[in-house]
Amino acid sequence: MRGRLSLAVRVGFTYCGTIVGAGFASGQEILQFFSMYGRYAMGAILISTFLFSWFGTRMLIFGSRLRAHSFEEFNLYVFGPRFGPVMSAMISLVLFGVTASMLSGVGSLFQEQLGLSFHLGVMITIALTYFVCKKGINGIMSVNSSVVPLMFSFLIVMGLYSWYYGDWQVIAVQESNGQHGHWLISAITYVAFNIVMAQAVLVPLGAEIQDERILRLGSWIGGLGLGFMLLASNYALQLHMDEVKLYDLPMAWMVSQLGEWMQGFFLIVIWAEIFTTLVSNVYGLTTNLQRVFPIRQTYIMLAIFGIAYICSLAGFSTLVHFLYPLFGYCGFIIMFQLLYRFTPKQKVG
Repeated sequence: MRGRLSLAVRVGFTYCGTIVGAGFASGQEILQFFSMYGRYAMGAILISTFLFSWFGTRMLIFGSRLRAHSFEEFNLYVFGPRFGPVMSAMISLVLFGVTASMLSGVGSLFQEQLGLSFHLGVMITIALTYFVCKKGINGIMSVNSSVVPLMFSFLIVMGLYSWYYGDWQVIAVQESNGQHGHWLISAITYVAFNIVMAQAVLVPLGAEIQDERILRLGSWIGGLGLGFMLLASNYALQLHMDEVKLYDLPMAWMVSQLGEWMQGFFLIVIWAEIFTTLVSNVYGLTTNLQRVFPIRQTYIMLAIFGIAYICSLAGFSTLVHFLYPLFGYCGFIIMFQLLYRFTPKQKVG
């Protein structure tokens, strides 16, 4: 029983690490999708938490019963032989684009925050990503089992600081910013944006573990973990809304109030969150491309890193501006199909 619970926790941490990225750590995603809606933000987060847990469970179970070791096998079943390859191609483009944008982000982190070379930061991160991806699903789970508790620790510190120095009653009277649309649509959109990247790891993770009780529990641990991190971040941001809404990196402003040691912790967390997303994307993209190009995994990864490195020079903001609409389109289509498509009744193979 203890072994099953431990494995379920690792599944949940892997889910969290796949979803959480630089935008989450900076606070900008949470500010735009949730905090701007004032007192309705908590409701939006609770709905997102449920959707993450439910859709994550569906993906894991589909992966387990189909024995789908790549997201193309999943898409062939969910979308059929006509549209499955098209969706896989779109998701591959999204994963590659996110890989390039994450490399650009980590390069900027080294250059702007540490005063080191952009290229040095990218190369170090590529080397570590390659090492983890070579170890497969177990390597990814091990990394996330180390990194996600670090993220939790950071958010607990920020939450305690905000609770001690802030006035929580101001949240109850905060009005929604109408320019950002409806809070319910924002909650669903946030899940749609992120479910695309989750597919790359959750599907082969389900095929690897097979035990559906572990997969279901792991998905809910991951979904609830994401919900906790969203609630803690949103609470801290809303207590200081007048200040943080003026910054591109709202969490960085809050950290600056706590001294240099906390700023160093913040930089480590941002890098770690970029790294976990990068590892998940490269692994998912590599396993899928191996079905199309039957060559060694090493060569595929080196090609991905090389092309992504060149694309990363375009800049983080440019890449995100192009990719986010594609995230949303793919995510909504996948969510609709997971609602519509019956779960396979028997394991294939």
